[in-house]
Amino acid sequence: MQRVALLGMPNTGKSTLFNRLTGAHAKVGNWPGLTVELLNARLIVGDQVVRMVDLPGIYDLNGYSEDERVVTTFLDTQQTNLIIFVLNTSQYERQLNLLSQVMAKGIPMLLVLNMVDEASAMGIHVDVDALSQKLQMPVHFLSAKYGQGMERLQPAIRQSLREAPTQPMHTTLAAVDKAFHESIRVPAQASHAMTERLDKVLLHPVFGLPIFFLVMLLLFEGVFAIGKPLQDGATWLLSTIRTEALDPLFTHFPPLLQGLLLDGVYNGLSTVASFVPLIVLFFLFIGIVEDTGYLSRAAFLMDALMAKFGLDGRSFVMLLMGFGCNVPALMGTRVIRSKGLRYLTMLTIPFSLCSARMQVFVFLIAALFTAEQAPWVLFSLYVMSILMSIVTSLIFKRQYVNSDAFILEMPPYRFPTVRQMVLTGWQEVRHFLNRATRFIVIGVVMIWVLTNFPQGVQPGSIDSWAGQLGNWLQPIFHPLGINAELTIALLFGFIAKEIVIGSLAVIYGQEGADLVHTITQHITWVEAYSFMLFVLIYTPCVSTIATIRKETKSLGFTVLSVAWPMTVAWFITLAFYKVATWVVN
Repeated sequence: MQRVALLGMPNTGKSTLFNRLTGAHAKVGNWPGLTVELLNARLIVGDQVVRMVDLPGIYDLNGYSEDERVVTTFLDTQQTNLIIFVLNTSQYERQLNLLSQVMAKGIPMLLVLNMVDEASAMGIHVDVDALSQKLQMPVHFLSAKYGQGMERLQPAIRQSLREAPTQPMHTTLAAVDKAFHESIRVPAQASHAMTERLDKVLLHPVFGLPIFFLVMLLLFEGVFAIGKPLQDGATWLLSTIRTEALDPLFTHFPPLLQGLLLDGVYNGLSTVASFVPLIVLFFLFIGIVEDTGYLSRAAFLMDALMAKFGLDGRSFVMLLMGFGCNVPALMGTRVIRSKGLRYLTMLTIPFSLCSARMQVFVFLIAALFTAEQAPWVLFSLYVMSILMSIVTSLIFKRQYVNSDAFILEMPPYRFPTVRQMVLTGWQEVRHFLNRATRFIVIGVVMIWVLTNFPQGVQPGSIDSWAGQLGNWLQPIFHPLGINAELTIALLFGFIAKEIVIGSLAVIYGQEGADLVHTITQHITWVEAYSFMLFVLIYTPCVSTIATIRKETKSLGFTVLSVAWPMTVAWFITLAFYKVATWVVN
């Protein structure tokens, strides 16, 4: 099978083009370093099937970052039949050095001039035929974002693979630069006028950061305002399915099996599933903010502040990525060349309020706080996650020293397409479904066993295995306002935070509105916030720990990444619970 590799600098639309070509769902975002794995998919080209590989975005083949080493190693060791070099047409000058380096490899190439929509808006004109002749390689002009020119790309790929062009003659930067300047006409006043006007406000040295946090607060307001009715509808639908369809269907099943399937698996999964609309909305809104290019501005705004704590703007970008999932954010640190900065960033990322934790918070906030209070409560946890990262970096910055300069691509503002927004929402649903078939099902079954055995005891009672375990750990968690039931949920949250809500449904033997009512009867808002605070800070999930071990290859650092958040979670939660209880009473 022939292999085709997509290659280019960050923020040139490689992953968008990859999705367009293959129908795959690589993570797409408007900041550098987002593609951190060798994503690949099969693509039918004419009468053959080829392997399409999306390489990480890099700036230089002679660089020292992990991503740059991944690309150079791939090109040196893997048989590649064609390189599709993706170039941002409106900012082509800064990309020519990398293009000349790749051309020098002698691998057949097809040059894609992407983002034709932006180039046209700026009045940039490209003589594609002249450029192709001067570079002695096929050149294609398109907009992967809007699909413009895509219908001509596959035939171009097929022809390039069939003809197997020889090594290009012009491999020096001077020759490549000359070819582009003779083939591209750029107006003297070409600029991103809207970007410049917006940046005067959004990058203001005084008001920039307050505006950013206001945007995030409004995002949370929107999530609850739109998502709560959707969540209520999902809860009603899932409860109706059980009472009208599943209960009658399983009537004649043995009581033990009936309890496992309904009170265990279904209650656990349906409780988690009812909050998917809120989760999808959150990441849909985050995706919109991300795709516009605003999060890159947030990294720029935070760079000076982060530098005081031993981090930089790239670290902040990775922290923001962690709000989706800690695992890809940890892998994204490969773009950081300094080992000290990379390790320090990896130590702070698990404090990010990931989508799994978000499910826990949304459930408890919706149950115990009013609609007016809810966005502020969630926002406070969001701020706390950033503060924990800052405190951690302050403590460990002398141990993990940054020796690298901060470089960040500042893309123009772009409006995401409907296709991109739908894709973002679907990615979160798909992520949930993937987790549901693995960790969540296994977790809720294990919890059901603990709460229903030994046989003959009241499910979830003090005599059950779960009750005994919860009571055994109460000396540790009772001072934090965390009861035995919540303690059991925390233990399973170590496997995956998505299990926490499902475990509560199994422990209490209820779902939907009944579970919410029971929760409100058993814990106060202070205890709920203490629990959420602990969930936010304490030990990351198994997948995150495994990723840290894989990326650092250091057992000592991995142990630190587990022990440090567990320790600080206990003391911070204890302090909050004591102070809040004193204030309330």
